[in-house]
Amino acid sequence: MTPSDTSGSPGDARGRWSDLERPPLNAAALRRGLVRPGGLWTELEVVRATGSTNTDLVTRARAGAPEGTVLIAEEQTAGRGRLDRAWTAPARSGLFFSILLRPGGAGVPTERWGWLPLLAGVAAAGALSRTAGVDTALKWPNDLLVTVEGEERKFGGILAERAGDAVVIGMGLNVSLRAGELPVPTAGSLALANAISTDRDPLLRAVLRSIAEWYGEWRRFEGDPGASGLQETYAAGCATLGRQVRAELPGGRERIGEAVAIDGDGRLVLATEGGVQEPVSAGDIVHLRSVPREE
Repeated sequence: MTPSDTSGSPGDARGRWSDLERPPLNAAALRRGLVRPGGLWTELEVVRATGSTNTDLVTRARAGAPEGTVLIAEEQTAGRGRLDRAWTAPARSGLFFSILLRPGGAGVPTERWGWLPLLAGVAAAGALSRTAGVDTALKWPNDLLVTVEGEERKFGGILAERAGDAVVIGMGLNVSLRAGELPVPTAGSLALANAISTDRDPLLRAVLRSIAEWYGEWRRFEGDPGASGLQETYAAGCATLGRQVRAELPGGRERIGEAVAIDGDGRLVLATEGGVQEPVSAGDIVHLRSVPREE
């Protein structure tokens, strides 16, 4: 199957609207609003369905696709999250897209590229809070949270992959999923969080514009998370900090402690028993309980 670009024109869309509450994205309008001379976004394509936008864009990156390429799918049939977990959702129920960045061309050293998924999370959380009118939070390292019926629930995830001198960042965001469509009962969506809008076009524009702004500032400071304000902003929006957590680490190991900081390398710092502070660079984080803060 060769995915085809969707323009969102009435004649093209009529046969594809299996759910009238979920119209297709308007690719032509998105390009007009986002792809501009001198801007970050250089190419934008919307496909009806594909296995994984990240897999497709990694292939294009290795073939020389330019920085700022954006690939969006109305449906992913083999979407991937962290640790190769499956990510599936009904067609047009969310935003499923990947972006291609080449930070080395702007002089950002490779040791700072690990901040890119955190940057994408900061940008998306801020944009969706403003545009959808919901409080969003970040769960280290790659999840976005909303509150549904008083409970924190994951509604989005981020996956970053190296492809030579490029980084491909994929994002999946549940927008209009109903309770009965959730992959697991503990998941959420913007609709279930009572968003003021679930129109995917303005939501996607807001997220991509926010990513471009943050990426530009981060590049201006050669990827320095402190000077660019990224480290402080991430920490301010991170629901993991101040919590007692369990870090499930590679190799079946685990650590339990209070999440006290995000360090300069983007690692989560845990204060474990005995007052030892231990940075965690990779792993699954389980929120256990809040830790009262001293006034």
